[in-house]
Amino acid sequence: MTEAEISVPGPNAYAAYPRGSRWGDPALAGAAGAYVLLLCALPLLRLFAEGLAQPEAALAMLGGRATLRALQNTIVSGLGSTIISVGIGGGLALAIGLTDIRRRGVLALLCLLPMLIPPQIAALAWIRLLDAGSPARAVLDAVTGPWSNHPLYSGGGVVWIMGLEHAALVFLAVTAAIRSLPCDLVEAARAAGARGPRILLGILLPLLRPAFGAGAALAFVSAIGNFGVPALLGIPGRYSVLTTLIYQRLSGFGPSVLGEVAALALVLAVLAALGLGLQRWAASQAPVLVRTGPTGPVLPLGRARPWAEAALWFIVGVLSIAPLLALLASALVPALGVELSLGTASLDQFGYILFQHDATRRAFLNSALLAAAAALATAAVGLVLAYYAAARRWRAMRWLDTLADLPYALPGVLTAIAAILLLLRPLPLLGVSLYGTLWIILAAYLGRFLALALRPVAAAIAQADPAPEEAARLAGARGPQRLLGILLPAVAPAVATGAILVFLTAFNELTVSALLWSRGSETVGVMVFSLQAEGAATAASAVAVLTVLVTLGLAGVATLFARRLPRGSLPWLP
Repeated sequence: MTEAEISVPGPNAYAAYPRGSRWGDPALAGAAGAYVLLLCALPLLRLFAEGLAQPEAALAMLGGRATLRALQNTIVSGLGSTIISVGIGGGLALAIGLTDIRRRGVLALLCLLPMLIPPQIAALAWIRLLDAGSPARAVLDAVTGPWSNHPLYSGGGVVWIMGLEHAALVFLAVTAAIRSLPCDLVEAARAAGARGPRILLGILLPLLRPAFGAGAALAFVSAIGNFGVPALLGIPGRYSVLTTLIYQRLSGFGPSVLGEVAALALVLAVLAALGLGLQRWAASQAPVLVRTGPTGPVLPLGRARPWAEAALWFIVGVLSIAPLLALLASALVPALGVELSLGTASLDQFGYILFQHDATRRAFLNSALLAAAAALATAAVGLVLAYYAAARRWRAMRWLDTLADLPYALPGVLTAIAAILLLLRPLPLLGVSLYGTLWIILAAYLGRFLALALRPVAAAIAQADPAPEEAARLAGARGPQRLLGILLPAVAPAVATGAILVFLTAFNELTVSALLWSRGSETVGVMVFSLQAEGAATAASAVAVLTVLVTLGLAGVATLFARRLPRGSLPWLP
């Protein structure tokens, strides 16, 4: 390839850039480093310090009956939901990824739909699906007998919904592994006379076992840190887990029990660390495979394909689409129990929450402002951090890059408690306390969601052509100039996608805001939970429907950038 074909710009191409100061790199990197240390590392350090400050009191509290029951329920529900996630997510990944069914892309997207729906809204959708008088409830009652209470208000309901919610994580892990399977092994086995079941059990599943393990570990970590599902289903059913126990203690006693809940949070951190360690171990056990042979399905279904397709569409429809349709139906009727028809359908509930209910209007505005501010801040810091860690490979920035993942990897309740511990007292020099204001929620979001903005940008920078930036360096452009003038235009889709991911997640967030909100700083997630708890079920459904529409709209916008992004940047496009 000639120099002309490489098209490296000459020195005059950078004449428009003003000469940067020699302190530009340290200042920019230092600002990003300060962001990570203050908003990601310091709150967690404060949490661990508080949890270990009074070991005797912490041990006494951890030995209490309520705590032991919540810990037991957390482990049981985490393991139970993980089994469901592996069975459903792994089974669907095998059926869609290995066979020759048609419309595989649409089926895969529907399998990942629960990942786009916030846990509290997924729980609410299933509540509406199985409400008394609904067709699904009639079928369930015919099979199991009548239920005196709502069937989901129990430990079994918590396990079931969390299992469905996190099945997408297993689906993603197994689907990614299926794409790297060496097809020549299958062809050799088929040539030796092996049939489909034997190939699946003897060759494919052993190769996919590490992916199943990694997906299961991620599902377990997500389950033990889940608050939305246990809050909507477990609290009415008197099924307490650690996240809801922390919420109830803080709601009942306020900051006076911060030491106790910090100790509970450390227990969650230990469980999460064990799960993340298992996930890393399982990922390390994955064999290094070189895909050879033809691509595409390796297990043709033959005459059974129409039956398999019908079964898959039925399963995906029941698990992903039916609950959302039930949620929409409940938002269009004046009260629960009223059958949806042309005569009863109306948009009154939407008008009420948008134009008459002050708290809901305020919640939508607060969530939009918080999500937008978090998206912009994390996108800017993520770009700088990824540049110095991935492109410039500064050792300190690479450590900070790893540190930025911690708040998102650990359960969200840890972030909330850490924010309270750190920001309860007035800020030094300023003398202003952020506790009880919208700003404390924003501070928690800025630390927790940095990883979402950082990962797509880091992947894009790692794959970017270094030649233009090197040419700019030889022409005398400083680091900040090269970042903004050369690298940013190249990775702009990844930056935008990261910002959309942060906005989407922050707009729907409940776990952090449930512990930090106060009157005037409500969020959408808090309003869905509060309206359902107050008995305003149809209003809660209307809020949830609007949230789902916003979520799917933002996901669609992000998908438009998919072709210009590294694989894996969008979790719903494996």
